[in-house]
Parts: sequence; C-alpha cells; structure tokens
Amino acid sequence: MKAAIIALFLSAIASPALAAGSHAGGHDEAMAVGEPGEKAQATQTISVSMTETDDGQMLFTPSDFKVSKGQTIVFEIKNVGELDHEFVLDQEDKVMEHKAMMEKFPEMEHDDPNAIRLAPGESGEIIWKFTNDGTFKVACLVPGHYDSGMHGNVTVATQ
Repeated sequence: MKAAIIALFLSAIASPALAAGSHAGGHDEAMAVGEPGEKAQATQTISVSMTETDDGQMLFTPSDFKVSKGQTIVFEIKNVGELDHEFVLDQEDKVMEHKAMMEKFPEMEHDDPNAIRLAPGESGEIIWKFTNDGTFKVACLVPGHYDSGMHGNVTVATQ
C-alpha cells in the first residue's frame, strides 16, 4: 500500500513535465503561429504592458495586433502591475490546452520562445516571425488572469 502511494505521488509530480511537452522548449513540432525570430531581422517593435485594475480586470495594452505574414516582431513586454503575469503567443486551441494545464499546475515553469512570465516591475521580450496567415492568441495563463480579460488577438495577413 505504501509503495502504491509513493508511486502515485511520483507520477503526479512528474505529470506537469510530461503533459507540458517538457516545457523547456516543448514545442518541437512546427507551430502554426510561426517561429522564433532573429532580432536583426525584426521590422517592428511593439511595446506591451501587463497590469491589473482596481476592479479586478487583467489587461494587456495593447491587446490586439495586426502583422504581416513573414514579418518578424520584437514584443517588448513590461509588467507594470502588482502580480506576476505571462505573455503567451499561440493558436487559440493550444492556448486553451495550456490554460487548463496551468489551472492544475500554476507554478509550472516555462522556457518556450513564445512565452514569458514576468514578476512585477520586470521587462522582457519575445522575438517572433509570423510564417502563416490567421488569427492567433496572446494570453496570460496565470490561473484566473485569462478569465479576467488578459488576452487578445494577433491577426496575420499577407500584404
């Protein structure tokens, strides 16, 4: 019985890494949203702030973006709020899968080129090349933040 409990515990703590696709670079397959870009190839820099309001809303400013297929963007991201926030860029279905995983494992660490988690006052960047047309999501997947409004769209179109 004791061995079964230990085995169950070990499988439970191993689950986040397995289910997250080893979240240290877990996106081995091509992503529909594009691929990591090179800063030297960037044609635009977009500054994004992340914050929360007194009435409980969680916000990206701006929250919606329009870019061209093939364009490399530098997202300069700053957490101006009082809570940790994330900026995750992906297909909507992948964002929703990741959201469900984060609700189960809120302290999951990320090391993906399409995501960044920042403590209050911290800044960082994501450099991304958009290789496909479509509408994609940006989202904060800290539990409760997406549901409080912290998400938006990236529309990619051929110019």
